[in-house]
Amino acid sequence: MRKSYKDNQVLRGINFEVEKGTILALLGPNGAGKTTTVRILSTLLGFDKGTVTIGGFDVQTHADDVRRSIGLTGQSAAVDELLTGRENLVMMGRLYHLTKQSAHARADELLEEFGLVDAANRPAKTYSGGMRRRLDLAVSLIATPPIIFLDEPTTGLDPRSRIAMWDIIDRLKQGGATILLTTQYLEEADQLADKIVVIDGGKVIANGTAKELKARVGKDRLELTFGTQKLFKSAVSVLEKDIQETNADNKSLTIVLKDTNADVKKTIDLLAKHELKFDAMAVHKPTLDDVFLALTGKQAKDTEGK
Repeated sequence: MRKSYKDNQVLRGINFEVEKGTILALLGPNGAGKTTTVRILSTLLGFDKGTVTIGGFDVQTHADDVRRSIGLTGQSAAVDELLTGRENLVMMGRLYHLTKQSAHARADELLEEFGLVDAANRPAKTYSGGMRRRLDLAVSLIATPPIIFLDEPTTGLDPRSRIAMWDIIDRLKQGGATILLTTQYLEEADQLADKIVVIDGGKVIANGTAKELKARVGKDRLELTFGTQKLFKSAVSVLEKDIQETNADNKSLTIVLKDTNADVKKTIDLLAKHELKFDAMAVHKPTLDDVFLALTGKQAKDTEGK
């Protein structure tokens, strides 16, 4: 799929698929093309070249069928703040041609599911950020769509509201929904996604499970922190050939581990042999933050070199 705005190539030929009943997380820095992709998939924006199929329907030739198959939650809550939570849901149900009775029944179901029963008859403008976000997602589900697009659904939420939203998204998947999720929170992708696609510069630069992407970045790392500069400098001298990086201010050093158990024991034994005691030790596994920085950083360097 390709999309340009005059000379600005936003999407340079991206390809991916989302398997039925799974969550795919679309990651990328600001300006990578995530929201543009979601707008194209949800029929809100045309594209220049390629083929896009949603639930078996071509986006260009069967747009109405696609719209009937999807729910969309954008980056900003799109609810009417003057209406109550219940009224927002009933109104959307009626727009989806539900009968008055069915719209009210479905609204009650969603208010219960999203923990909004107590606030159901309050104007949406009185809702907290987390409540508005939950209502926005509930509105997008009024017609029980099998395919859901979530464009940064937890941006701006506090940690508790974010975790609550994660639970809701996971329940949607457990109920059989197919979900494409864009997010700025790598922990969110790690927690929710069955598969991750990383885009940058309008291209897919990596895809796979969180475990597969982490494996691409490197091995586990051992970080040791010492109590004095003298101990730190002595340890650097002893472990010099194995050290990846040092931080003199924190009196810490980092070693890349090829065999975690064997290398940790070997390092501790070597320090003990030289009577060098450390204050703290931690083994760090690669995270999606490491993946993101490694992949997008490389992409940026490649682009600068062209």
